[in-house]
Amino acid sequence: MKFAHALSLGLLIGGSPIASLRAQSQPDYELPPIEYSTRTPRDAFASLRSELESGAWTLPGDERQMLQALLDRLAVPTSSQVLVFSRTSLQRGRIRPERPRALYFSDSVYVGWVPGGLFEVAAIDPVLGPVFYSIDARPPGGGRPRVDRDPDCLRCHGGTFVRDIPGVFARSVFPDATGEPLLRHGTQLVDDATPFSERWGGWYVTGYKGREPHRGNVLASEAEGRLTFAPDPTRPDQLSGYFSTTPYLRPTSDIVALLVLEHQMTVQNCLTRAGLTTRRMIAYQHGLQKAFKEAVTDEPAYESVKSVMTNTVQDVVDHLLFRGAAPLPDGVVGHEEFRRALAADAPRSAEGHALKDLHLEGRLFRFRCSYLIYSAAFRGLPDTLKVRVLDRLRTELQSKDPNGRYAYIPEEERQQIFSLLRQTHADARECWKEPASIAGQTVARR
Repeated sequence: MKFAHALSLGLLIGGSPIASLRAQSQPDYELPPIEYSTRTPRDAFASLRSELESGAWTLPGDERQMLQALLDRLAVPTSSQVLVFSRTSLQRGRIRPERPRALYFSDSVYVGWVPGGLFEVAAIDPVLGPVFYSIDARPPGGGRPRVDRDPDCLRCHGGTFVRDIPGVFARSVFPDATGEPLLRHGTQLVDDATPFSERWGGWYVTGYKGREPHRGNVLASEAEGRLTFAPDPTRPDQLSGYFSTTPYLRPTSDIVALLVLEHQMTVQNCLTRAGLTTRRMIAYQHGLQKAFKEAVTDEPAYESVKSVMTNTVQDVVDHLLFRGAAPLPDGVVGHEEFRRALAADAPRSAEGHALKDLHLEGRLFRFRCSYLIYSAAFRGLPDTLKVRVLDRLRTELQSKDPNGRYAYIPEEERQQIFSLLRQTHADARECWKEPASIAGQTVARR
């Protein structure tokens, strides 16, 4: 029997009315099968946390030295530094235009710091998505650093701004002279589709030489409810003219790092949502199959599960292939050190191509397929979803339809992406040995 809606969700997540009531009071990611806050993470920071708490590894020297040591240990490049001066994060009381919050990132770890404050870490778990930590390097009374898995972060990173999942995000606001956002005049989450002119309100920006304005490097004000805001006409290479950069590892907030960061967070949230949604739907299906004494399978067996899976596959492929991405204006240059650091670990084809190769003329990357396809977050997707994503990706990269969904990518570029992935991506290479499935629905695997 295929009664996709025959049983209540309460039965499937716990088998009782109590479980149903619990579902009403907690976000889905706190319930089985995810259990975000109680599950032991397997992210890139988890083992280092144990070493810090046991004293097996210590943070040396002053704050700046501690920050550098933490970044080095987590393999996060200092050249990824970007600076945000709006009071829109955990340590908002310390942040102001003359003392911005620094952010650093790799493919799987984000590190935040404000002079005089805590170190913040968001590390990507392949099942849970981002896991948030705070490090008090010098706790009251002395002793070893205190490391907390910080639940306060989820008020914004798991509810207010990113619904239904633990997520990472950047905002563009109109900040006043203290860094306080003038929220009545608007705030927006930034993703690949956000127009260039609407980005970076409350952020510092260096490395841009073009004419098109953006919202970075500027304070706003209001009088009688009216906003006063004018884009900054200067194009700084460093920030000493705005505040003292001495406490920071670098005097820059690189525009290319900002663009890469925003793209990465957009795709990461998509992968987190896809993984959590698929796991919930598989658990839902398992509950039905057990109740109806049917064979238990991860392959979509009910129309509701198939529909969710189809929509999820399309969402992932859309994000991987930059569908709807806003164009870049001329003059996006950035700093060479970050560009080198970004490309340093990129898998390359025999022809020397990599998905991290920058373009910066009209678009961010040379090849419009996200490098997060190599990430632990992508590798950790449930197999039933990952196979379908790769199958759909192959179909689209090999399509010759001039009116197809991804026709904005020229055929030559799509062929290059296909060849690159087949050479450098183990899951794609294995998946693409076999014929494509019909409509990307079911593929028999050896």
